[in-house]
Amino acid sequence: MSNQDLISVGKISGVFGLKGWIKVFSYTEPRDNILSYKHWSLKKGSQDKPVKVIGGQLQGKGVVAQIDGVTDRDQALLLMGWDVYISHDQLPALPTGEYYWTDLVGLDVENLEGVQLGQVDSLFETGANDILLVKGERERALPFIKGQTVISIDVTGRKIVVDWDADF
Repeated sequence: MSNQDLISVGKISGVFGLKGWIKVFSYTEPRDNILSYKHWSLKKGSQDKPVKVIGGQLQGKGVVAQIDGVTDRDQALLLMGWDVYISHDQLPALPTGEYYWTDLVGLDVENLEGVQLGQVDSLFETGANDILLVKGERERALPFIKGQTVISIDVTGRKIVVDWDADF
């Protein structure tokens, strides 16, 4: 799987018990959704390791998982600090008009007047609404509100049209 197809979903943060289970800090919502992906790609620096998840559960406020071939605490300790990725094709299909954030990163953003504002660098949540972080000649944080700020999204054409003044 190429690095472009990988999506970061968590990080191994510790060990759990004596039989090789690991603690995972999950970026998924809800947290235990990370366990629905049975094939992970673990990365640390330039190292890459494909693994198969054979078990897991919520444990308190966190997630614990069992990796195929990791059978004791010492083996699990070697995985601490590794980032957890999945391939994009493991994500469930979405209804028309819905998108994964990862699909929007890198899309060109232009306003209604056709002025290029930059490209989507990232998205993040706030209490009121999600924010689209656009980097171009400068950085802009645009409210991600479909039908108001975000007029159209064309993932195939790699473009988002927004109702946003270029001087703002």
